[in-house]
Amino acid sequence: MFFFFSKILSLLFYPLTWIIILLLISFYTKNQRRKKRSFLTALLLLVLFSNTFIFDRFMHAWEVPAYNSNEVPPSELGILLTGMSTYDPQINRLEFNDRTDRLMQTLALYRDGKIKTILLCGGSSSMTNKDTTEFILLKNYLVKSGIPDSVLLLEMQSRNTHENAILSKPFVLKNSPNQKPLLITSAYHMRRAVACFAKEGIQTIPYSTDRYSGPVKYEFDYLFLPSSQTLFNWEKLMHEWVGCVSYKFQGYF
Repeated sequence: MFFFFSKILSLLFYPLTWIIILLLISFYTKNQRRKKRSFLTALLLLVLFSNTFIFDRFMHAWEVPAYNSNEVPPSELGILLTGMSTYDPQINRLEFNDRTDRLMQTLALYRDGKIKTILLCGGSSSMTNKDTTEFILLKNYLVKSGIPDSVLLLEMQSRNTHENAILSKPFVLKNSPNQKPLLITSAYHMRRAVACFAKEGIQTIPYSTDRYSGPVKYEFDYLFLPSSQTLFNWEKLMHEWVGCVSYKFQGYF
C-alpha cells in the first residue's frame, strides 16, 4: 500500500501539477479576483520553477557530492541501484534513460579495479508491471560490455530504496563482510539510499553519479531565460523530498 501511496503523493508535489491546477481555477472561476490571483500565481510559479540558476542552487545543496574514482578505496562489492533503463517488448530492446551514468560509472569502477563484484539491485518499479525482462537484459548488456558473468550478482525483487537495502543485506554479508561496499546511485537520490542502507546496518561508501548541479555560471540564459527541462527536473527533487519525508514517517531510516 505504501508503494502505491508514495507514487500518487509525489504527483501532488510536482510544480507542473500546481501550475495546471491554478490555470484551471483561473479559467473556470467566475470570481474575477480569484481568477487574477490564480493566473498570476501560476505565472510566478512557472517563472521560478523554470529558472535553471534557482534549480541548480537547490540541487547543489541537496545532492551528495561526487569525487574522482582515484579517491575511492577499493572494495569487494559495488551495489548498483538500477532504474536507468526500460524494456520495450515490441522491439525486444533495452532502452536507457537519463540515469545511465550509474551504469557507466559502475563499468569504470570495475575496470579500474575499484570493485570486484557488482550487485545489480532493484526489480520493477512499475505499479502494475513486475516483469523482470529488463533486469535480465541489463545483465546481458554488462556481460557483452566485458564484465564476467561470474562477478555479477542479481537482486530482482525490490521495488523501492527501502527494499533495496533489505534485500541487499544477505549479498553484502556474504560478499563484503569486512569492507564497506560502494553504493552507486544518482547524486540526488544518494541521501535516501545511504540512510536506508544504514538503517539495515549496512555502512556504505557513497559514489554519486549523474549530478544535476554544477558550478555557478553568470550567463544570461542560465540566469534569466526559462527552461522547460528545468521545470521537469524539479520533479526529481520533489520526488526525493517527498520520499525522504515518507520514509522517515514509515521508520525506514
